[in-house]
Amino acid sequence: MKLSVVIPAVDEGPRIEAAVASAAGESVEVLVVDGGSRDSTSERAKQAGATVLHSPPGRARQLGVGASSARGEAVLFLHADTTLPRGWDAAVRMALADEAVAAGAFSLRFDAHTPLLRLVEWGTRVRVRLLRNPYGDQALFVRRRVLESIGGVPQQPIMEDLDLVREIKRRGRLVLLPLPATTSARRYESRGVLRTVLRNAVASAGRLLGFERQRIAEWYHR
Repeated sequence: MKLSVVIPAVDEGPRIEAAVASAAGESVEVLVVDGGSRDSTSERAKQAGATVLHSPPGRARQLGVGASSARGEAVLFLHADTTLPRGWDAAVRMALADEAVAAGAFSLRFDAHTPLLRLVEWGTRVRVRLLRNPYGDQALFVRRRVLESIGGVPQQPIMEDLDLVREIKRRGRLVLLPLPATTSARRYESRGVLRTVLRNAVASAGRLLGFERQRIAEWYHR
């Protein structure tokens, strides 16, 4: 099974090579979709072996451009500040050997080790186990035919990953792999762990209550 890894990036020069290197594998294409970087992101991604595409900024737009160009039977969406574990490609292929499985995700691990971040990791495991709602930083992967049946990546200014998961679960089973995708703790470190958790919770509640997504995005990124 050929796999495609789509990495949206904007000004991720210091991190993009690690993300691309972690995604390399047999019968794996790596697509970095640059959303208008002003640093060396595109050049470093090419040097690391990725195919670089260009798109207007916006994670959903970038993911959509990458997915529409992907040639793999399954597409994995990887944040530019996240790395995949060794053996990830074999684990994905094994999961998708079951035709009832439409998609899946990895467990979450931060690249920093503090008690509060460990608590966030634990909370994520509980949430995912109970609700089957992984977030985008857990390296979500999906069969291309399922993604096409959805109409591609939902084009929302924020939380497009949750919309995508919702649509996937209507079309098949979503599996959770024990292998961890390691993501940067920089958002939590810059804003504070508890404050970031609260902001995430409020944004998710706004989505569920039907608030306009653009207003949520503007508030969240203030």
